[in-house]
Amino acid sequence: MLRQSERQEVLVWQWIDEVVIGLNLCPFAAYPRRKNQIRVHISEVTEESDVLALLVDELIRLDETSVELLETTVLAFPNMWPDFLDYNDFLWQTERLLTECDRDGVYQIASFHPGYQFSGTEVEDVSNLTNRSPYPILHLIREESVEIALEKHPNPDAIPFTNILRMRSMPLEQRKRLFPWLFKS
Repeated sequence: MLRQSERQEVLVWQWIDEVVIGLNLCPFAAYPRRKNQIRVHISEVTEESDVLALLVDELIRLDETSVELLETTVLAFPNMWPDFLDYNDFLWQTERLLTECDRDGVYQIASFHPGYQFSGTEVEDVSNLTNRSPYPILHLIREESVEIALEKHPNPDAIPFTNILRMRSMPLEQRKRLFPWLFKS
């Protein structure tokens, strides 16, 4: 029987495989997944200061590990930020941390949350699904890798629009299958 953290990790990998890669929301994720270069860490922390300390540890891990072994890190926080607005308010601290650690321009942090809501959208707008994950997630990405991937993509500016169209055209049953944590009764 799997421990809770193991079940949580399985759910995050399922989201990465079926949603992020399976729907091609991030056209750059499949390659590092095939190469086993994505680290997923389920954190049990319950304080924002501990999140920041973990981020520093992960930045050091990325600094000290070659890109051939570790491309990117996905940090999931099942015990943090049940409310998206609280999570969203915290994100500026992650950007400040990158600057304080002299890692701005070296790494970027992508954000995902079960209640993710883009500015100017309603909560139930299906376009928000592009950034909805099973738990609050901070995704640490190497800036250089992003630049290389964007150079190879035929139309990187179209990615967000394409993703929104994909979500809007998705049948409800498929949404329920891919995002079961959003449709609990």
